[in-house]
Amino acid sequence: MVKEFASHHYWALILGGSSGLGLAAARKLAMHGMNICIVHRDTRVDMERINSDFQDIRAYGVQVLAYNADAVNAGKRQEVLAALKVAMGDKGRVRTVVHSIAKGNLKAMNSDNARLSTDDFHITLGNMAISLYDWTQELVEQQLFAPDARVLSFTSEGSSKAWKHYGAVAAAKAALESISRQIALEFAPLGLRANCIQAGVTDTRSMQQIPGSEHIITYTKQRNPFHRLTTPEDVANAVYLLCKDEAAWINGAVIPVNGGEHISQA
Repeated sequence: MVKEFASHHYWALILGGSSGLGLAAARKLAMHGMNICIVHRDTRVDMERINSDFQDIRAYGVQVLAYNADAVNAGKRQEVLAALKVAMGDKGRVRTVVHSIAKGNLKAMNSDNARLSTDDFHITLGNMAISLYDWTQELVEQQLFAPDARVLSFTSEGSSKAWKHYGAVAAAKAALESISRQIALEFAPLGLRANCIQAGVTDTRSMQQIPGSEHIITYTKQRNPFHRLTTPEDVANAVYLLCKDEAAWINGAVIPVNGGEHISQA
């Protein structure tokens, strides 16, 4: 395994990196020599498995910092970045931010039971979209980015298509894409490249929480040209490619990573 990032003392800041796409991205980047700082929000019940996963990443010979904290809390953000700055020392810089926060409300707009509220929208947008800007802006202000840095986030087809119970998350994904484009434009003079990865349907914990997810999975297997779901590793491979020097001219894009799922009808 070529560890091309190691000699540069690069770090990746993974927001939402304890499972699914974020964890897979952390593992892939660590395999290639990038140090990892993970911010996640989990209960004690899950921590044994999560700590084991983090130890596996450390086995690649990189530094791993992990913080079980609310990523939208400004005070916690300052604490994490202060610790990261100490860990990086004089040589280290953040090469990439990977935004994989999946804290949102999955409720129907028209329902006799729990109905999607305005507060649900605010919570979902804050976590799954606006937090990307907050962290990016803070890293810029503290001059923690490498001269050539990558800001990556995960979106879905739900940003432009309507799925039942997905209204708040869909709004957040659309906002996330818009914020990413603005970062790509306005922070380009500082060396930042920002892109969204439109991951195909992936059987993650977040996916399983969507009502009717089993029907989406069945339909996707029929629709996808390769007749399988996207895996977290598929997406992590794309994250790795976008972090390479050769990807420096890719900026402001929404990139499907789904085996052609978006071009096919079942």
